[in-house]
Amino acid sequence: MKLIAVGRMKDKSEQALVARYLKRLRPQLDVVELADGRGSPEEIKRREAQAILAACPQQAFLIALDEAGRCFDSPAFSAALADWSASGRPVCFVIGGAEGLDASVIQRADAKLSFGTLTWPHMLVRIMLVEQIYRAQAIAAGHPYHRSGRP
Repeated sequence: MKLIAVGRMKDKSEQALVARYLKRLRPQLDVVELADGRGSPEEIKRREAQAILAACPQQAFLIALDEAGRCFDSPAFSAALADWSASGRPVCFVIGGAEGLDASVIQRADAKLSFGTLTWPHMLVRIMLVEQIYRAQAIAAGHPYHRSGRP
């Protein structure tokens, strides 16, 4: 699995939270950080889209984080992740930058995932996504993490 995210995570506490869950994931989740685009909002989205699509394997099952995507509860997300992983294609999550994802990335996506209609900082979305992937794996394995609510 791969996570392609626009922006470099600089805050040590944010890095620690992501690292906490990354080390627990099996299979591993490789994180690719892309530089923020520059220019007008349209130009930023276009440049970021080019970098995102170049970093994503062509045959990957691409899941775009987008407010218009599907909102899952944790058990449904666990089932969806199992289905996506069973597709035989590498699973690739994509988080855009401050301007959001370009239409070309949304069109390329095999699935769209939403954490609701609230606007979330993209660094927080990264933390939430990695934790939810871990939770999904715990649910699939019957691990008590999901039931206990404790990391």
